[in-house]
Amino acid sequence: MTTVAASSSRGVWEAGARAGYAVSGVLHVLIGVLAAQLATGGGGEEADQSGAFAQVASTPFGAVALWVAVVALAALGAWQGAAALSGAVGEAADRAKAAGKAVVYLALAATALTFARGSGSGGQTSDATASLMQAPGGRLLVGAVGVGVVVVGGYHVVKGVTKRFLRDLHRLPAGTAGRVARGAGVAGYVAKGVALAVVGVLFVLAAVQADPAEASGLDGALRALRDAPAGPLLLGLVALGLVLFGLYSLVRARFGRL
Repeated sequence: MTTVAASSSRGVWEAGARAGYAVSGVLHVLIGVLAAQLATGGGGEEADQSGAFAQVASTPFGAVALWVAVVALAALGAWQGAAALSGAVGEAADRAKAAGKAVVYLALAATALTFARGSGSGGQTSDATASLMQAPGGRLLVGAVGVGVVVVGGYHVVKGVTKRFLRDLHRLPAGTAGRVARGAGVAGYVAKGVALAVVGVLFVLAAVQADPAEASGLDGALRALRDAPAGPLLLGLVALGLVLFGLYSLVRARFGRL
């Protein structure tokens, strides 16, 4: 009985973790749509996770969807955290990545929770950076965070170009669906990597110039990309890539390794 109960509990937890990937996919699609609106001169909502959650909250069943997102993202974050602590992933680098993912998904769950409770808002990145800069060695820490985010962005680009993301799947859908999923993964990882790299550069600039406003998160990075030469075109391509990354994440929810 104990073994059956444990197996059943693990199955529920795994289903929740897979739902977390699906929620992440929907968020990326929404962020991509918001980024596309920025590229075409619109964009009332912030083109980041807060903006995506605000979009969900404005729908008729938004509150229910947000609570589902809280549970699913928390389950995925806990799954990654357990993998990092238990040694379910073998190498130290893999365990470190699992720990990093746990932090990201649990932070997303916390953000979803604020919106589910009706108290969500954006614009917190520069405030947090300002507080960090006031700490001893704060500018160095902000700069180090920026460099780290640039490295993560570069990793995403490499993972997309080399199709290394296919290792995260136990198999692809058959036929055309599999080819589309592979293409979405390539474009999606590259686009997300570019967006993360711009975020990291802004953090480094904030540290160098001692200006927390420069560290404005994903929304600020996408707006900075829009204002660059040929920015609307570049931002449009990144927006499309983020949508494709979201679609790939939906595939990963079904076929991904856990």
